[in-house]
Amino acid sequence: MTRVLAPIALALALAACGQRAELTPLPGQAPPPVPYGANAPVPAEELLALDPQAAPERSVELRRESEEREDDPFDLPPEG
Repeated sequence: MTRVLAPIALALALAACGQRAELTPLPGQAPPPVPYGANAPVPAEELLALDPQAAPERSVELRRESEEREDDPFDLPPEG
């Protein structure tokens, strides 16, 4: 049993190790190209920021009392 768990534990330990430093291109490699129409490279923080449509705010409106449902013209009985 320990022969099976040891490699799994080792893999999890290695996967948990992560570098938390600024990423830089390797020596001899060029940075990513500047987007078309931009004068300067876009900073990483701006690329990682979510626009409002990607992360909408939650609607916390709760119904406090029962409401009568309106007639739905598309709520038809099954054909049979």
